[in-house]
Amino acid sequence: MALTHTRRNTPYPTDCTFTKNDWPILAQHWYPVARSEEVADKPLAVKLLDVELVVYRAGGKAVVARDLCIHRGTPLSMGWVEDDKIVCPYHGFSYAADGQCVSIPAHPEAKISPRLCLTVYPSVERYGLVWTTLAGEEEKIPPLDVWGNDDYISFLAPTIDINGSAGRQVEGFLDVAHFAWVHTETFADRNNAFVPSYKVSRTDDGIHTDYLSTVSNYPKGMHDPSPADFKWLREYDVYPPLSARLIVHFPEGKLLWILNAASPISARKTRLFCPIAQNFDKNLSIEGACAFNLRIFNEDREMVENQKPEELPLDLQAEAHIMADKTSIAYRKLLKEMGLGRQYTA
Repeated sequence: MALTHTRRNTPYPTDCTFTKNDWPILAQHWYPVARSEEVADKPLAVKLLDVELVVYRAGGKAVVARDLCIHRGTPLSMGWVEDDKIVCPYHGFSYAADGQCVSIPAHPEAKISPRLCLTVYPSVERYGLVWTTLAGEEEKIPPLDVWGNDDYISFLAPTIDINGSAGRQVEGFLDVAHFAWVHTETFADRNNAFVPSYKVSRTDDGIHTDYLSTVSNYPKGMHDPSPADFKWLREYDVYPPLSARLIVHFPEGKLLWILNAASPISARKTRLFCPIAQNFDKNLSIEGACAFNLRIFNEDREMVENQKPEELPLDLQAEAHIMADKTSIAYRKLLKEMGLGRQYTA
């Protein structure tokens, strides 16, 4: 359940890097803004869609609010949490988890106006992450049903910041033709660049793709016990606008689940959160698995940070396409149907 929240219209941010058309559409959706383990005693400053936010704990629950004391505009992330209230460091104003000011030290006997209230957003913790939305109501978080399942080992891959657009990052995650060229140091092979034909279908939530190929998912240098003729099934599900899930089918019913959850800090900066779960090698080194995934993330980051245009073009005439781009094309069409602009600035 989301926390009780004070809903006010969040104004279009000053110096917003998104268009006035795209920003309110993106603001309707849910995004991760922090790892749960980061949200402890000290308030944490984060940014989502160019809006400065503060995340902290009250009563053991994560609270997400505008990072702004409405008395004199000081960031509350500079303050602290005391008795489940966040305290402004400038004049000591204290705010309860619902955003209401409950203490003005300069006037301890004064009646506090109910208008003296922070904007507090819905928040929920899933997969070791704190999620929020700036304008949405219904909780809509991508499913990762096996997270925490006793038959699986679940962990968070390293969080990584990308100086590029979230739309480009998500499309890169869905791209099956880049394995042989970008990930040759981690798991792929330039001698196996062929992309077999595959089908893309629309779902109630977004897009589904089943992709079969001979590209192994085992890291380079690790013994690959799969049969030589084994076909690797990769199931992609897109949860627009900026989340996608991959299920990799290993031999003998082994499954690897990866959630690519891109958080748009701004139009040109993305924070990638990535919960992972697998039902095999449950005694694996989490440190080693994290290091391997970080190498993959950085291989992709280098591409995304250097793409031009920086935005993801939703006009299909803006870039060339090949047969291997079916999922990418479907993704761009879906974003356009959501009302995002021809040059999707996210």
